[in-house]
Amino acid sequence: MDADRARELLAGERDRIERAIAGLRREDVGELADQDEAADQASELYANELDESLAEQLREALAAVERAEARLAAGTYGISVESGQPILDERLEALPTAERTAAEQERYDAGRG
Repeated sequence: MDADRARELLAGERDRIERAIAGLRREDVGELADQDEAADQASELYANELDESLAEQLREALAAVERAEARLAAGTYGISVESGQPILDERLEALPTAERTAAEQERYDAGRG
């Protein structure tokens, strides 16, 4: 894949992730917690836990972008970190942060589960 196209894809991915992280930040409405109904407190707790889980996934995705940017700078972007085989451009277009070929990623994911 052309380095300029890779930079463009990674910049778009970084922007998407950073906007999603910013969208998770909840604003305090100034209400005291002891005035809330139990159901409201439970809903708020659930929303906070969901936001934290999503934020963690987004931080992991941002770390993947940073690793891909480092590979790009090192001249190894588009090369599997596992086997050294080329990653298809179609895969990189769909998933700019791909670190492995599709087959390698399937094996990797199966081994983690």
